[in-house]
Amino acid sequence: MGLLNKLKGAVNAVTGGAAAVTIEYDRSTAFPGDTVEVKLTATAKSNDVKVKAVFVDLRSVEEISVGKKQSDKLDDNLNLENETFKQAFQIAPEFVLAAEETKIFVGQVQIPNVSPTYKGQNASHQLYLRGRLDARGNDPDSGYQEVIVGTR
Repeated sequence: MGLLNKLKGAVNAVTGGAAAVTIEYDRSTAFPGDTVEVKLTATAKSNDVKVKAVFVDLRSVEEISVGKKQSDKLDDNLNLENETFKQAFQIAPEFVLAAEETKIFVGQVQIPNVSPTYKGQNASHQLYLRGRLDARGNDPDSGYQEVIVGTR
C-alpha cells in the first residue's frame, strides 16, 4: 500500500468515509413494543475496514422552535432539543469488510415505549434509527431515518 493510499485510508477513518452504509426497514408506522426488521447494507470503499460490530441506533428527540417574530419576549430565535431515548442494538459481531466488498445484515429492533410522533406549530417529537459500523475513527453510518410512532 503506497503512502497516498495510507493517507486516504486515514482520512476515511476520520471522516467516516471508509464505507457506505444504508438502512431499510419494513414499517412506515410502528407502535411501542413492536419489533421492526431492519436490513443494513455496508460497502467498503477503496480499503479494508476492520469493523468491531454492526449496530442499529434508536434515538427519540423532542424539539421546540419559536421564532423571535412569534413572541415579543424573545430577542432571538429559540431552538431547544431534548433527547428522550437512546439505545444501540448490536446486530453483527466483529469482521473485516474487504475493499469494495458489500455485506448485508438483517436484524430486529424493538420500538421503545416513547411518546408518539407529533409535529405541532412549535414542538415535535420524533423517533429516528440509523445503521452504523463500529470502526476506527468516525463510524460510517446511514444517517438517521425517521420512524413514525403511532398510538393504539
